[in-house]
Amino acid sequence: MNYIELENEYGAHNYDPLPVVLEKGMGVFVWDTEGKRYYDFLAAYSAVNQGHCHPKILKALHEQADKLTLTSRAFHNNVLGPYEKYICQYFGYDRVLPVNTGVEGGETALKLCRKWAYQVKGIEENKAKIVFAEGNFWGRTLAAVSSSTDPDSYKNFGPYMPGFDIVPYNDLEALEKSLSKKNVAGFMVEPIQGEAGIVVPDEGYLTEIRNMCTRFNVLFIADEIQTGLGRTGKLLACDYEGVKPDILILGKALSGGTIPVSAVLCNDEIMLTLKPGQHGSTYGGNPLGCAVAMAALEVLKEENLAQNAEELGHIFRAEMEAIESPIIAEVRGKGLFNAIVVRPFGNGKTAKDVCVALMRKGLLAKQTHDHIIRFAPPLVITKDQLLEACEIIKDVILRILVPEKIEDHALTNSK
Repeated sequence: MNYIELENEYGAHNYDPLPVVLEKGMGVFVWDTEGKRYYDFLAAYSAVNQGHCHPKILKALHEQADKLTLTSRAFHNNVLGPYEKYICQYFGYDRVLPVNTGVEGGETALKLCRKWAYQVKGIEENKAKIVFAEGNFWGRTLAAVSSSTDPDSYKNFGPYMPGFDIVPYNDLEALEKSLSKKNVAGFMVEPIQGEAGIVVPDEGYLTEIRNMCTRFNVLFIADEIQTGLGRTGKLLACDYEGVKPDILILGKALSGGTIPVSAVLCNDEIMLTLKPGQHGSTYGGNPLGCAVAMAALEVLKEENLAQNAEELGHIFRAEMEAIESPIIAEVRGKGLFNAIVVRPFGNGKTAKDVCVALMRKGLLAKQTHDHIIRFAPPLVITKDQLLEACEIIKDVILRILVPEKIEDHALTNSK
């Protein structure tokens, strides 16, 4: 069966995946339908920080699925309350609003911010402004594309949602000017920009965001959907500067890559502006998702995955910086959230060609913006595995300008 042809014939063409069909995953590895094994250096955009098919997470999934999967919020269930207490104490907030996808978490955060603006800050109704950074990416709903500066995201999807302002990322002067304006309610930002190409701001940027938001009575909304849960070497990327956002958005690895689970956390002053009927989600807070999320969070702590990411991240960047190739312009990142920026090849190749070559050698990664390759393996990766993967990357980078064919990899294991 040609799975790729089936997708091309019957599916929407809204993705451009690499030509590999996966059917199995375990830990840091995935296998295709022919039994070939690959290092997964995308980790489902950091949704599988705990590794593919983690036994503890799957155990929680199976046990809860055998009892109760969904009630909707029309009724109480016996897993939601314990989960809400657990995650609030885990991150130090008063309350959580459980949702499904990351973009739903972003939408929820914006609604909370606007509700707070009118009921607490006293902004005139329908006048609230929320500020975003250039290069942001938090999904593809109409609100998300309305705040985007990427034409691929917003072009031909207008008219756009009003009430959003944009400032350059990592520009404190521009941010201060924007936050000081009347009617600004919040600033939503990724502590490290992911889709933009693992863009790391200057040290002190997050601290100054926190200070400015406090000074101007503006909510600091941290989009930690991809940077959170150990990915950058800390539980949250904001922890590098010891700052606490007013609204925290989590997702992806909150379920360890099993089902969509996201969460929005904040304190009473913000969360309790919402009243029954003003926001909701059929699957939000479902028993299955709650059970899985608690197990996923337990794994992060029990296996010290943030610490592993921090330690191995230094090794990875050092290995990449040691590659002597004219195509490497920059290596950047924190923890196991990294990227290589490549220069123009001069032979028509792009970062995608590098990713295809990596795939053929046994490692899966994904490009962004034609000149950036992201590397984000599951956080359960060992040092020996990381070094083996680095050798694959080095080999491809050093050969990519050579016209000879890069031979297919030999990492073929039985299914």
